Amino acid sequence: MEEFVPKEKTFNEVFENSIKTNWNRDALTDYQSATLQYNDVARRIAKLHIIFENTGIQKGDRIAVCGRNSSNWGVAFLAAVTYGAVAVPILHEFKPDQIHNIVNHSEAKMLFAGDWIWPHLDEKEMPNLEGIVSIVDFTMLVSRSEKFTYACEHLNELFGKKYPTKFRQDCVSYYKADPDELAVINYTSGTSGFSKGVMIPSRALWSNVVFACQVFSHAVQAGSPIVSMLPMAHMYGLAFEFLYEICVGAHIYFLTRVPSPQILLGAFADIKPRLIIAVPLIVEKIVKKAVLPKLQTPSMRILLNLPIVSQRIRNMVKTKMREVFGGEYYEVVIGGAAFNPEIDHFLKSIGFDYTVGYGATECAPIICYEDWKKYAEGSCGKAAPRMEVKIDSKDPQNVVGEILTRGMNVMLGYYKNPEATAEAIDAEGWYHTGDLGIIDAEGNVFIKGRCKNMLLGSNGQNIYPEEIESRLNNMNLVNESVVIQKNEKLYALIYPDYDAAKSLGLNIDDIKEVMEDNVKQLNSVVAAYEKVAGFRLCEEEFEKTAKKSIKRYLYKDAEI
Repeated sequence: MEEFVPKEKTFNEVFENSIKTNWNRDALTDYQSATLQYNDVARRIAKLHIIFENTGIQKGDRIAVCGRNSSNWGVAFLAAVTYGAVAVPILHEFKPDQIHNIVNHSEAKMLFAGDWIWPHLDEKEMPNLEGIVSIVDFTMLVSRSEKFTYACEHLNELFGKKYPTKFRQDCVSYYKADPDELAVINYTSGTSGFSKGVMIPSRALWSNVVFACQVFSHAVQAGSPIVSMLPMAHMYGLAFEFLYEICVGAHIYFLTRVPSPQILLGAFADIKPRLIIAVPLIVEKIVKKAVLPKLQTPSMRILLNLPIVSQRIRNMVKTKMREVFGGEYYEVVIGGAAFNPEIDHFLKSIGFDYTVGYGATECAPIICYEDWKKYAEGSCGKAAPRMEVKIDSKDPQNVVGEILTRGMNVMLGYYKNPEATAEAIDAEGWYHTGDLGIIDAEGNVFIKGRCKNMLLGSNGQNIYPEEIESRLNNMNLVNESVVIQKNEKLYALIYPDYDAAKSLGLNIDDIKEVMEDNVKQLNSVVAAYEKVAGFRLCEEEFEKTAKKSIKRYLYKDAEI
């Protein structure tokens, strides 16, 4: 199919055209519940615009959205940006005081709150809001303005006056933003512990949508089913499970609940999505729990060493893997956090149709990508369209350096934080990602770790804890791990697979014995300066960001 690239030059224009073109198509479905068509989405946006207008919301005012993924979450976000307001998506997984702080720091005038988060919020802690609206049904929860109260209570009457005849496609006309105009403030939930407001311009939303149109148009068209399982309050899920799809007329299904493997597998089988956007943790769990154990039996290992039989088995495993994800997708795009290199190697060895991309909230989010057929194992692709990438190193192909990028996707800066902005974006427009890597002759980027995570060995060697953790995580009964440094020695915090241990009849002493053996095996294959001196078992899994990256700063001073 011919590549589809929108002719429109702003996100709002692309979306407006999609609404009109796909008027009677299904647009948004709360899985196993109600469905909105594109005309329903347009009608709800029009009603929210009436509330904004009658309340006195101005272009550029902030409108916050906090709740679990749902059709109405999407409508609220789209209503904000198409009105010309600045959308402030907030992770519902943030603690109430964090949500209060973000609402206040962003100077939001209005908040859309989901049913799960609203009972935990304190309206008195957000004194500058004009009003709070329920995401569930767009009813008024709190009002501090007579105009807001009147608009909410007389909405149908006001809608009838504005559109006295039938609401049609030609009634749809959205705000035309300048490319550098602020569209979204997205507060990061980074592993460093400090949440910053990333100012995302209109051009970055447009560029990410156009990128997706360029690389996925042969797979995703109007009416194509898509499962939204990543939080839309994070740019990865927002851009590639919602904004892109809504701009091409796809049909998006929101799980509206925690995406456990059981729920996901049922949804994939039922919906059969045309594209899978995933974080490494989801893919790794499926491979480690459902696939690898069956391939590691003595008889299977023998068969895998026989070339002809081996290929048949690998084809069979690939077929089973495809079935797990619904069987009709073009590719699985993995991003948002570091991908386990051994799982990467296994998937590549069976010819699985997946790829690993690279991005950052500050780039809304895409920086690197490559189609699965050309994807180089261990890499995260090449510079995306309208983006440049370089390594800050004297020998970028061999010597690790910081990954720098610039282009249309790069943010305006951090809201109310000029110092952090100056540190992140240099005078030539290069965004300093904080990630370390190398780049090969073909332009494939290979990430080695985070600048802030890098440890220094006793003799000045650079130690990348993520690489050690990747090896350890593939060993017996290890769910996940964090490598820390104390007095120039490395130690591992390990969260074991307690369920698997229980099924094997193992007690805590048995688990410790297994981990001691794991550490011995690990130390036999890593460099001398990477050897782990000891470990500690953790009773609970590590706290994570929305991208499922471990919040490492919480554990750097952990006792061993």
